[in-house]
Amino acid sequence: MAAPNAKVEVVIEHAAASIGEGPHWDEKDNKLLYVDILDNKVHRLDVETKAQETVVLDGYASLIVPSSKGGYIVSSLRKLCHLDWDTQTVTDLHEVPVVGTEDRFNDGKCDPMGRLWAGTMGYESTPGQPEIGKGSLFLLNKGQLSTKVSPVSISNGLAWSHDKTIMYYIDSIPRVVYAYDYDNATGDITNQRVAVDFNRWSIAEVGLPDGMTIDMDGKLWVAGYLSSKVMQFDPTNGALLRSITVPGIRTTSCCFGGKDYSELYVTSARQGWTEEEFRTKDPQAGSLFRITGLGAKGGPANIYCAE
Repeated sequence: MAAPNAKVEVVIEHAAASIGEGPHWDEKDNKLLYVDILDNKVHRLDVETKAQETVVLDGYASLIVPSSKGGYIVSSLRKLCHLDWDTQTVTDLHEVPVVGTEDRFNDGKCDPMGRLWAGTMGYESTPGQPEIGKGSLFLLNKGQLSTKVSPVSISNGLAWSHDKTIMYYIDSIPRVVYAYDYDNATGDITNQRVAVDFNRWSIAEVGLPDGMTIDMDGKLWVAGYLSSKVMQFDPTNGALLRSITVPGIRTTSCCFGGKDYSELYVTSARQGWTEEEFRTKDPQAGSLFRITGLGAKGGPANIYCAE
C-alpha cells in the first residue's frame, strides 16, 4: 500500500502558525491558495518562487475559493464573505447563527456548478475534541444560504465524482467519508451511505479523516489528522490503496496542483503542541508539503460562479 516512487518535500516550512488548511490550486494564476485558520490568514503562494501574499481577516479563516467575477469567497468565523485581494476589501455575504459555545466554519469547496458548500464545527476546548453535533453543512447558491446536512461535529472534506452523480463528504468525529447521490442540476443530495469507514483501522494507523480531494481515476485522497499520512482510497469498496507519510503528524488537507496536476499539496497543523512537543515530536508541524511521483493526477478545482 506504500507509494515507493513518491517524493515528499517541504514547500514552506512552518507555513501555518496554527492550522494550515483549505489548499486550492488557482489555475488562473498558477498559485496555491491556503489558510491559517486561527491566525485569520489567507495566503496566495507562488510555489516555484516561494513568493507569498497574505490577507488577514477579522475572524478564523477556513476556506478560500476564487470567484468567477473576481476576488475570492472566504470564511471569517461564522461568516461567508467576498474578498477583493487588491484592495483587501471584505464584504460580508452571510452569517450563520451561533449553535454552540463558539461554532465556526471549518472547510468548504465548490461543486461542478459553482455552488459553494461550506460546513461548520463545534467549539474545540481541546484540538480534535469539539462540541459534538453543533455543526452543519451549508450551500450557498444564487445568493441564498441553505442547510443541507445537520447535525455534524467537524464538517470537513468534500469531493464530487467526475460523472457528477456522487458527492463525498467527511464528518471527522465519526471517522467516516460519506457518499450521497448528487443532482448536479439542483444541488440536491440523497441516499447517505458510508464510502470509507476509518473505524476499520486505529487512529494510530490512519488518524481522523480531514481534508480530501479526488484524482482523475475517481479515487479519494484523504489527509489523516494525527497519522502523518495522506491516503488514497477506493470509494466503491472503502479499500485503502496507498498511504504516503509526511513529516507532519497533524496532516489536515490536500489538493492536486502544478502544471499538469500531478503534484499533491498537503497542509498541516501546529495547533495543539506545546513548544517542547513541537521541538521534539513534530518539528515540521504547520509546514506545507508537496508530493510528486504518485502516478496519479487531479484536475482543475471548481470555483464559485457568482450570480
